[in-house]
Amino acid sequence: MYVRRGTRTLLAGLAVTAVLAGTAGAAAAADSTPAKPAGDKAQVLCKRVPKIDRRIERALKRLDAGTDRRGSVARLQKRVDDAKKAGHTEIATYLQDRLNFRKSLRTSLQQRQKDLAAVKTWCRDNNGGKAAG
Repeated sequence: MYVRRGTRTLLAGLAVTAVLAGTAGAAAAADSTPAKPAGDKAQVLCKRVPKIDRRIERALKRLDAGTDRRGSVARLQKRVDDAKKAGHTEIATYLQDRLNFRKSLRTSLQQRQKDLAAVKTWCRDNNGGKAAG
């Protein structure tokens, strides 16, 4: 079926209006009904702790690897040094910003690892989170 441009634009406008009206109605309905707290999902988190731990460990291992490993701090530091040596200041600045972020990422991951160790202990003491619910 062939639809002219004016009709197509009108139909698209009506569709947008209908979506916006539906969203506004849903938002008004959501505001009037207080939501119950969903809980902290401790049992689910306790189940995922080993997987999260492996993921953090793998990321830290990559960050702490030598210059031959992609994603490592040492490799990016070498790239920054090479760019400075070659006189590419813009490239060196860009890479230095990435290096600063990567170093902060290492600190953040180490903190998460400590926090996850506390969660692991809590899960062990609370029957995998089943006792909390």
